[in-house]
Amino acid sequence: MAELDESGQRLTIKLVYYGPAQSGKTTNLVYLHDHLSPELKGEMMALETKGDRTLFFDLLPMGMKCPSGMLIKLKLFTVPGQVAHDSTRKAVLSRADGVVFVADSQSNQSMNNLESFENLAANIGRVGLDMDTLPIAIQFNKRDLPAEAILSEEDITSRWSQTPWPVTFSSALKGYGVSETFAKVLDAVYDRVDGFFDLTQEQGITKQAFVENFAGATAQESV
Repeated sequence: MAELDESGQRLTIKLVYYGPAQSGKTTNLVYLHDHLSPELKGEMMALETKGDRTLFFDLLPMGMKCPSGMLIKLKLFTVPGQVAHDSTRKAVLSRADGVVFVADSQSNQSMNNLESFENLAANIGRVGLDMDTLPIAIQFNKRDLPAEAILSEEDITSRWSQTPWPVTFSSALKGYGVSETFAKVLDAVYDRVDGFFDLTQEQGITKQAFVENFAGATAQESV
């Protein structure tokens, strides 16, 4: 659940980018970081452990000020994709308020996507979160690759149409679909956080204002 500092009137929300190795998790974060105005972002940092690396940065260190006076701040993290670093994945996933699962669109990566998603589902339970209530957005990345090398949108949509999670298509390398995915997970995160902290009534911040304040900053910069 989002971390509330009552004395400082600050609410910190944690988002985690999860997925198989080389799917584009880091590229998503780099794109978001690069397309925010300098005054709106903190430094991108890496937590180095044995043989892996976890990237994170604070989005809008000054946060967004609600009419009530509360400051809302986001923190974005990636997890290492390699199976050997599962303990790090669990540590990063702990206390997440939302997850973006970054899948690799290449046809030959379907099994890696499946194994990584199953690992996400297992780790969600292991760190005390609930798969049924945790906000999740699914992003199929690398759509800039040749059509013969990637799954079609129709195939992907048919496979995921029975799930409750929104699916987006992107090329994080080219920059399209990244802000849209970010907006999708923020939309779901707002609903969950609003249920705990009554952002609409108590803090005076609507879902539209919340999403536009954070995701809108990257979308406008990318135009």
